[in-house]
Amino acid sequence: MENTSRGLERIIKGFANHRRLEIIELLKKRPELSVEEIADELHMNYENASDHIRKLAIAGLVMKRYEGTTVRHKLTPRAEAVLTFCRSLK
Repeated sequence: MENTSRGLERIIKGFANHRRLEIIELLKKRPELSVEEIADELHMNYENASDHIRKLAIAGLVMKRYEGTTVRHKLTPRAEAVLTFCRSLK
């Protein structure tokens, strides 16, 4: 992602939602989850979970790995840094 104000804005918008922060926290504890597993764990519907994960991926916070017909998700190093930052604010 470009190293500009717009690039930074894209990253911040990527995690500027309580549900997306919950997904980041969950993937920190349990990497390699599918959208369905994330939705079930966080009591969300599949469509909402999928949309949040898509936004996290656009922001460069989540990586996808294809396993047959299932897509597994895990955090990028950028997401690890975001999580550390967010925890420092508490």
